[in-house]
Amino acid sequence: MLVGILSDTHGWFHPELPTALAGCEVILHAGDVGTPEIIDQLEEIAPTRVVPGNVDGNHIRVRYPIHDRFALDGVRFWMTHIAGHPDRWQAGVGPMLKEEPPDVFICGHSHILRIERVKTLGGMLFLNPGAAGRQGFHQVKSCVRLLLKAGKAVEAQVVHLDETDKT
Repeated sequence: MLVGILSDTHGWFHPELPTALAGCEVILHAGDVGTPEIIDQLEEIAPTRVVPGNVDGNHIRVRYPIHDRFALDGVRFWMTHIAGHPDRWQAGVGPMLKEEPPDVFICGHSHILRIERVKTLGGMLFLNPGAAGRQGFHQVKSCVRLLLKAGKAVEAQVVHLDETDKT
């Protein structure tokens, strides 16, 4: 199963997303969507799961959970927007992860692409896809394609969107 993961679109649908996410069976958006139209456009590519971010208004907050725990192809996921990272978790996140770590933990917010295995949490895969939108300090817009096979996350492919466009 191929899963597309992105975050921090901030109301802008990158024109390369349909190509970057082609072949994905599901898309995960880790918050700061911006507008419901972004979700509609992603849904045209594949079924989409969303968590709201700090910039999302009630039009998104009332439709989606802040923390979304689910399984895909035997892989346990937990997705939220603000969580920090393995060296410095957001208040309250670290204890919740220790209590019940997923196989894959996805967050956004920082606009910093980071993918790593967390040995102290049973080898959990931490994944922040960076930012796919124009707003923010990030230099390169990005998303991730995650391959699930035999109940495991086996390969993460970073897709740099429009590297020459720094707007």
